[in-house]
Amino acid sequence: MTFLFRDAGSLAGHGRALCPQGSVVCIGAFDGLHLGHRALVGRAVERARALGVPTVALGFEPLPREFFAREAGPPRLMLARAKVEGLRALGCEGVGLLRFNAALAAMPAEDFVRQVLVDQLAAREVWVGPEFRFGKGRAGDLALLQAHGAALVASGRGFAAHEIAPVHVDGERVSSTRIRAALAAGEFAHAARLLGRPYAIGGHVVRGQQLGRTLGYPTANLRYGGKVPALRGIYATWVHGVGDAPWPSVSSFGTRPTVDGVEPLLEAHLFDFAGDLYGRRVEVEFVAKLRDEEKFPDLPSLVAQMHQDDAQARAILHQHEPQRAIA
Repeated sequence: MTFLFRDAGSLAGHGRALCPQGSVVCIGAFDGLHLGHRALVGRAVERARALGVPTVALGFEPLPREFFAREAGPPRLMLARAKVEGLRALGCEGVGLLRFNAALAAMPAEDFVRQVLVDQLAAREVWVGPEFRFGKGRAGDLALLQAHGAALVASGRGFAAHEIAPVHVDGERVSSTRIRAALAAGEFAHAARLLGRPYAIGGHVVRGQQLGRTLGYPTANLRYGGKVPALRGIYATWVHGVGDAPWPSVSSFGTRPTVDGVEPLLEAHLFDFAGDLYGRRVEVEFVAKLRDEEKFPDLPSLVAQMHQDDAQARAILHQHEPQRAIA
């Protein structure tokens, strides 16, 4: 069961319950699926298996902070489709992304509990992260969930609500905010410790302007769905999903200012590769940042810098073993 980009109102008016046999629900933003998210999902999956009901992960699209901050929203660690795939891989039979819009932002917390958690998901347990808030004015919290769940027990529609403890790595609390900061600073080893795996971006290879091919540097291009990425620049990378082993590469992630680009695009040049990757699902694992994106005065200057990037990335990857297999 997957419901993507559904309005909470339409979900509530769906008619029959999506989980008539009951469910264990975990709620969060889940951006990045870091160790804290994995602890939350893992606890929900464990409890659901003990109760013999499905696990449902409930998130939001766009992220609430993106909706409220508009142009100043947080950079995105992962796109919606990758989030759904990741949650399913962690054991969630059901994944729902509710469309976070003005109507959902204005929905009282009590209505969200009744219409979504009780009427549609028949929650028997609800699990949330530390300091979780929801509903109009962020009035909903763990105490509200517990009170409403307990009040419904007599009717047979009640649920228990729980909060997991914060997850720490080397004394530091794991959070999407801290991971974004580590990626922006090029601290990929640090980000990997908080994520529980190296940072990578996956997607299907799309056709670009093919400028790289004319410059002697053909690239596999991945779009980022119009979202603001958590990193920008030139990187040494491994590309997974091309052959039997990860492929060494140098990648550019940005708007390509030299050719007046606008949309963020991830372009991976695979060293010594000959073949057609269009339409293939690949994953780009980031290893080290080489430099910031910059605008060159002309294409020959850009090509000269690309030669340097190529050599530097090859040297770095020669000393680095790939760690991530494609999900």
